[in-house]
Amino acid sequence: MKKLFLIALTACTFLLISNRSQAQDYKTAVGLKFGGYENGLSVKYFVDEGTALEGILGLRSHGAVLTGLYELHQSAFNTAGLKFYYGFGAHLGSIGKGAYKAFGKDQYYDSTHILIGADGVLGLEYKIQESPIAISLDLNPRLELATGPFFDLAPGLGVKYTF
Repeated sequence: MKKLFLIALTACTFLLISNRSQAQDYKTAVGLKFGGYENGLSVKYFVDEGTALEGILGLRSHGAVLTGLYELHQSAFNTAGLKFYYGFGAHLGSIGKGAYKAFGKDQYYDSTHILIGADGVLGLEYKIQESPIAISLDLNPRLELATGPFFDLAPGLGVKYTF
């Protein structure tokens, strides 16, 4: 976990000093997001050239979570279509009773629980040239307040149709 965090921090440091993107390849994208806890639908909308809002409706075992993110995008490695992004947001959802794995331990909830917390995102997105498809790979730090408090870091993979 520490190695993954250090790699992400190093990549973030190098990419933050790069120039901001001058033009975005698309305005809106819809698709699928596969994460450490939830898998679901994603919608991303660019407010301007480098700022986007993303909403994710994630489904998980015995529950659902709605996540909203504010993201800043920059070009990465001087590669056409490749963007580095980072941002923050929040989530709200619920899980039903059942067994869950958290931090390698089994937990059992005997009733429904609300999920509320803060989220972050740090990743890379590649818009395939001359195609309406964008693919993203990111890290999603999460601070869960309602059932915690606890902090975790989960990977995410997104596949979106852009227009």
